Amino acid sequence: MTKDSLTFYVSPDGDDDNDGLSPKSAWRTLKRADEVSFEPGDRLRLQGGRRLVGELTIGPEEAGSVREPVVIDSYGAGKATIATRGTAGIAVHNTSGVEIRNLAITGDSASRRHEDGIRFFNDLDERRRLAHVRISGVDVSRFRNGISIAAAAGSLGFRDVAVTDSATHHNQNAGLVTVGPRFEADDPDYAHQKVTITRVRAYANSGDPKEHDRNTGSGMVLGSIRQAVVQRSAAYDNGAKSSPRADEGPEGIWTYDSTRVVIQNNMAYRNRTGSQVDGGGFGLDNNVSHSVLQYNLAYGNDGPGFLVYSGEPTNMHKDNTVRFNYSWDDARKLPVYGGIVAYGTRLRDLDIYNNTVLQRSPEGGERAPALRLRAGIRNVTIRNNILVTDGAPVLDSDTLFGQDRVRIQGNDYYSTGPWKLVWGDDVFAGLADWRDSSGQEQHRTVPTGSTADPCLVDAAAPVTDRAGVGNLVATCGGLLAGAMPLRSVGVDPGPVDYFGERLSTTPPVGAAAPPRPADGSPTTRPRPGA
Repeated sequence: MTKDSLTFYVSPDGDDDNDGLSPKSAWRTLKRADEVSFEPGDRLRLQGGRRLVGELTIGPEEAGSVREPVVIDSYGAGKATIATRGTAGIAVHNTSGVEIRNLAITGDSASRRHEDGIRFFNDLDERRRLAHVRISGVDVSRFRNGISIAAAAGSLGFRDVAVTDSATHHNQNAGLVTVGPRFEADDPDYAHQKVTITRVRAYANSGDPKEHDRNTGSGMVLGSIRQAVVQRSAAYDNGAKSSPRADEGPEGIWTYDSTRVVIQNNMAYRNRTGSQVDGGGFGLDNNVSHSVLQYNLAYGNDGPGFLVYSGEPTNMHKDNTVRFNYSWDDARKLPVYGGIVAYGTRLRDLDIYNNTVLQRSPEGGERAPALRLRAGIRNVTIRNNILVTDGAPVLDSDTLFGQDRVRIQGNDYYSTGPWKLVWGDDVFAGLADWRDSSGQEQHRTVPTGSTADPCLVDAAAPVTDRAGVGNLVATCGGLLAGAMPLRSVGVDPGPVDYFGERLSTTPPVGAAAPPRPADGSPTTRPRPGA
């Protein structure tokens, strides 16, 4: 027979000699609360609107279960604040069944250098994933990482993890990270399983100017995961102080060493890099497989809006999809990228379709292409995208890809300036000439592709909020003439477009379909970040 669960209270007006079992008999300090060994179903409640100094730790001999989790939250009006002094805020070690709710957790300068705001860490020898982690309604700032879910070498991590309705900001290395042991391509062993991130804002995570050997300053970094969803979230204004000497930089939202990750309905904007690499919106990085970037908006980033990259010769970057996304004015600092970029070592089996890229050149700056391809990729298809520039190349490839390696069909290439496409060492001024030279933009013997004006309303106006992206629907007819019928070539485009409008049997080019006739209510989903 198990004991009845208990609820404990902490208030700055309490007394550590109390029993802590009611608001009137609350303890005064987090140190007193940390002396309790929590059991399944127990709850620790901190007084809302008040500030408590210290750290909470939950170790291997305590915490809850899936059915009876231990809960740490606030009571009364507002969020309680945990203010640390060189420590983590809440540290959970080798246990799970923990829910953390409705708290503000803030560090100091020492915490920002060395500690994480909320840390779940597993270094158990028995290689067992620990189940049930819930983090909701928290605000975490001024730590090394705001929220960290990690596993040591030789161990597994956590499963059934959900982070919702939270903000993580003004941290040094990243807003939210998941980390696991070194990836082994011959026997992939992902540390974490079934991770969901919903309505989380990661912003102003600056990066470390003294850290030259690795990336710092990202919004969200998902490493060593099997099965994850990141949705309706935002990463912005990150990476401003990342090292100028680093050979890898931060991104807004990205994943590596992971499989079956879906990143959808998010926004990533004004992300920066201190160096000459990265600084983009979204990324599928090393050893990512069976994953999808869809229905996302990237704009105003230093680097690419959407980056698909492999830097390791493992053959494990494969079977990924980038579809129904918007990139607007990306690669502002680093024109070596572009709106959408695909390159790397042994990157294969990638589908890029029905995206819209609007690429304007910065005043006085070098022009970045809408789409950039580099050597190392194979079995890549690029179909039915709208690629718009103001004189920069609509497409820039350093390699003369044949259709056996890269197949390009049904895209609309439009420029408000001189039309230009770079293919290896050649520069083309017209679609037909490039088609004839490259063998691209044709299906069997039928020409595909278009240079038609997509007539994007307010395309020259900055996209600064969700209402603005509603003006980026292609309103002109005629774009279907050169499009590829995706289903006829074995591609299932999914049920809806970027705005959640139900797709027709033959989807148009670009990320958004024209409005449906007013003979019924359209099916809609929340716009990114809503």
